[in-house]
Amino acid sequence: MKKLLLLFLTIPCLFMYSQNQNIKLASDIWPPFSNVEGEKGFALELVKEALERGGIQMELNITDFDSVMEGIISGIYQGSPTLWKTQDRENYLLYSEPYLENRLILVGRKGSDVSAISLSELKNKRIAIISGYAYGSSVYTNLDVVLIPGKSDQENLEKLLTFKTDYMLVDELLISYLLTYQLNDIKRFLEIGKEAFIVQPLYFAILKNMPNAQKIIDDFNGNINKMMSDGTYNKILELNWIQSDVDGDGVLELVLHGDSAGRDAPVSYYKLMTETAMNEGTERYYINGEVYDGWQVVPAKYKTDIIKAANMNNSSSSGLKLKF
Repeated sequence: MKKLLLLFLTIPCLFMYSQNQNIKLASDIWPPFSNVEGEKGFALELVKEALERGGIQMELNITDFDSVMEGIISGIYQGSPTLWKTQDRENYLLYSEPYLENRLILVGRKGSDVSAISLSELKNKRIAIISGYAYGSSVYTNLDVVLIPGKSDQENLEKLLTFKTDYMLVDELLISYLLTYQLNDIKRFLEIGKEAFIVQPLYFAILKNMPNAQKIIDDFNGNINKMMSDGTYNKILELNWIQSDVDGDGVLELVLHGDSAGRDAPVSYYKLMTETAMNEGTERYYINGEVYDGWQVVPAKYKTDIIKAANMNNSSSSGLKLKF
């Protein structure tokens, strides 16, 4: 009887352990995607939420990128929430589907020509970048431009507006944030490029030899898809509208966070993936679990002024608000 009772007590413990697995991950400081505790890291928050929905707690260590990869290879860490995919890494890492993109946009002062889509078109121009940011070798090895490093986007913006630089490279996620919260300032002071200089998908990746590695990745992918449609992405990214294929039919929708869509059809939104950009003329809106084909059929009850303070996290908490 005692053995039987012990067995019944053990089974729930094993079940609870399997549903609350810890996973040791590492990332470098890479704003606005990853950062130290207490600072905004959009990618880290998305991965943490997706893992927790699958019963997995993320133990995160922030270190320099070389230490991240060395730690994964040596087994100190089991993976990373913010990796690019390379052929070499695929030999020992199991990757999720991409859940976000790193897209760098050219920004200049009002009246500047921001049509360039490569650094080679900006010969002898001074380009503000952030020190330590993972721009990729194509930026750092380009001899045609003068790179001006700064500590933050705010510092680089001040250099741009005081004519100490000609342009700055800014992640499109930050641009979408500014278009949501500071549209008038953007129109008055800045010119924003239409195409990204660099596009790199972001992945969650873990060691292939981890127990249940494939299940962890499959659960993560499923939870990410749900988060794209249930408002979680909007909330974490602090954006009213994002673009995603919420019903998996191959047609994209603009997904609203909350129930205040604004008086007019949205003119700006954040594309989660550029490969699935919305076709011109396509208008589908996903609001509170319903898809509407065209702004004209969106119910009037949703066409109210957007109350950003109520719908979004406090904008000052992001650390991304640029001041003028």
